[in-house]
Amino acid sequence: MASIKEQFEVPSKLKTWSYALIGIGALALLAGFFKSGMSKDEHEQAIFIGTVMYNTIFWTLVCNASMFFICITTLAMGGWQQSFRRVPEAISTMVPIFGSITLAVLLYVAFAGKHQIYHWLDTDAVNNDPILKGKSGFLNLKFFVFWTTLAIGLWSLLGYRMRILSSEADKGAFDNVSGAKFIFQNTVRASMFIAWFGLTVGSTIPWLWMMSITPHWYSTMYSWYTFMSSFVSGMSLIALWVVYLKNKGYLEYTNQEHLHDLGKFMFAFSIFWTYLWFSQYMLIWYANIPEETVYFKTRVQGAYKGIFFFNLIINFLCPLLILMKRDAKRNYTLITFMGVLILFGHWIDFYQMVMGSISKDHVTLGWLDFGVLSLFVGLMILFVAKGLASKPLIAKYHPFLKESIIHHT
Repeated sequence: MASIKEQFEVPSKLKTWSYALIGIGALALLAGFFKSGMSKDEHEQAIFIGTVMYNTIFWTLVCNASMFFICITTLAMGGWQQSFRRVPEAISTMVPIFGSITLAVLLYVAFAGKHQIYHWLDTDAVNNDPILKGKSGFLNLKFFVFWTTLAIGLWSLLGYRMRILSSEADKGAFDNVSGAKFIFQNTVRASMFIAWFGLTVGSTIPWLWMMSITPHWYSTMYSWYTFMSSFVSGMSLIALWVVYLKNKGYLEYTNQEHLHDLGKFMFAFSIFWTYLWFSQYMLIWYANIPEETVYFKTRVQGAYKGIFFFNLIINFLCPLLILMKRDAKRNYTLITFMGVLILFGHWIDFYQMVMGSISKDHVTLGWLDFGVLSLFVGLMILFVAKGLASKPLIAKYHPFLKESIIHHT
């Protein structure tokens, strides 16, 4: 272990870039707030709030996907990821930060009664609308606030408990009894996180936060679709940080075999995302029932048509054509390019999911969107780097580390 660089030191250039991105983002956010957020036009206010909403929801779910990855590999007794496990752990430290921003934005929308965002917040509209009234047991202020707060709180708490337990592998070698106990504790805590993750990200949260912006419409596949978009983005983010650390001389035990498996995740779940995209769209298109097609009308025939299908090119055709070959999954440059492209593509996907319902008649994508994106990317880079520096990059006493060192695909 003497030759292994266990401790990450945050480069000054990385800090400079992150501060620059945060500064640009903060200026854009302030400019957007004064231009649109404080506007007397309710539609302009809705555009500003919606822009902040889809950005913070996207980054919260993407970072939460890192802890999901840790937990599913833990339950599968997979040791191959141990050589870079501290990367998704560091990314998951963003969940309390981004989650707090998400919570603040959503609580503001709820308590301020912004019915331009959530039409079901308008009591009079609900009372005069049989469809909204029928959904009022789920779409109501109390449940929205309670479930949103509980979801973000438990994501943060359960993820924190997994990271704390992981630190036990830095203290000293395990014997057979303590090693078995350590693995069992990991399994139990991972199971708790997965159960809560499935109940929230896999079902209720996407319905509450995004699907209810179009309250008359619903899709039973919407949560799966949203989850898959955030998961493949999360895997891409992990891969980007792994490549970055490898280029800086860290993660010596991580090699092309591990990168190949990360590339397979990026490739496979891009295809699975496309399966969900097609299944949701095709069934609604084929049935052609008005209350179902209302969601896709603005996206397929309206202003968002270009973005809707451009989204498919980025998130399906590019991963299919570029990541299909074995060598592409082992190439640092291609993995970096595809990681950035997939993240951007699914950010665009979240944009059309939210803004396509808030601003139906015209596309609002512009300087405010990219400015807010800059803010979140800068925060992510800064705090993930600090998270990586807060503990050894290798859990050298983890019972499964050897399995990761000798990993071969």
